Order: sequence, then C-alpha cells, then structure tokens
Amino acid sequence: MIKLIKNEIHLTFERDPAARSKAQIFFLYPGVKAIIYHRIAHKLHGMGRYFLADWVSMHARKVTGIEIHPAAQIGKNVFIDHGMGVVIGETAVVGDNCTIYQGVTLGGTGKDKGKRHPTIGNNVTIGSGAKILGPFTVGDNSKVAANAVVLNEIPPNSTCVGVPAHIVKREGVKIAPAKHVYVADLDQIHFPDPVSMDLCSLRNSIERLYRKVENIECGDYKEDETD
Repeated sequence: MIKLIKNEIHLTFERDPAARSKAQIFFLYPGVKAIIYHRIAHKLHGMGRYFLADWVSMHARKVTGIEIHPAAQIGKNVFIDHGMGVVIGETAVVGDNCTIYQGVTLGGTGKDKGKRHPTIGNNVTIGSGAKILGPFTVGDNSKVAANAVVLNEIPPNSTCVGVPAHIVKREGVKIAPAKHVYVADLDQIHFPDPVSMDLCSLRNSIERLYRKVENIECGDYKEDETD
C-alpha cells in the first residue's frame, strides 16, 4: 500500500504543473485520494467483501466528490485532475496513462445488460464535463473535448467534439465536418452551443418562408423558385 501511494503521488507530481510538493498532493489532491480509495475498494470487491467495498467507495465519494464503483477497472498512472463530479460506472474500464478532468461521466444508457459502461483505451484524455455513455470503446491516444457527449465507438488516435460527439481529427488528419460541427483540436474554450446553432438554423428557415410569402402576396412567386 505504501508503494502504491508513493507511485500515485509521484505520477501526479510529474503530470500536474500546479503541484508544488508531494505533501500537498497527498493531503489536498482529491483525485489521488479517490484512486487510492478505489484500489482498496477494488481489492475488497475481488475478495467478495462487497458491502465493505461499497462502504469504502461511498466514503471516498463523500471525501473527494469522485464516485468510482468498486468493480470498475482502473489502469496504471490514471490522473484525475480536480475531479469533482467524476462518476465511473461498475463495468467501466480505464486504461493506463489516462487523464480525466472534473465532471466526467463514464456511464450507461440504461438499455444495456451486463457490460453497460465504456472501455477507455490507453493514453486517453477526457475533457471536463464530457459524458461517455454505453458499452463501446474509446481507442488509444484519443481525446474527448470538454462537454462532449460520446454515444458511439471512437477509433484510436482520434479527437471528438460536440453533442452528440463527432470525430474531427484522426491519425493527425482533420476530417471534413458534417453541417454545424465545429472543428478544433480539443479546444475546451471555443466550443459550439448546439441549442444556439439549431435556433440559427430555424431562424434562417423562417426567413426563407417569410420571403416566399411576401413574393406570393406580391404576385412574384414562381413554382421553380428555390429561394
């Protein structure tokens, strides 16, 4: 256990530029505490001590604001930055060297049995507020933008953004976006508002209809008019 704690602290100190000391990380970083608690809960769960495992998990949630089901599989060197509001479901799998920001949910859709939660590959970065819902895989080295809602499998080496999420970059090459999809390299600031985009589209449609009505009233409308 001491070796485990030292490893988690060392990892965080190496990856977080805001860390000033290892003592600060040990006493004040909720992500580190949540991972350590989970290692204990996962071990108890594997031993069949389900009630005790759940108790450790709920205690960790109360202390850190991060909820990880004891049965979830968390790989090595997983860094949960800030972490408040992170939820990782029972059948979720998180690979090695992943970074997860606050508000992330690795959850289910409520329609699946057995394997209900996502499998996250190695070296994946998940931006704040992202929701990954369903029993599919997010490939190695992929990036999920802040507030993205991922409902389908993401290939390795991809970047996805949006609601629902669309792949905008794969293997270092930008992909031509569908209509109203914003292309970015995991830009967590200039992110599109899907409601605003839909309202703009609706307004444009109303304006086109308004012009057609005006033309009809003026007697200038033609059947083949494409305005």
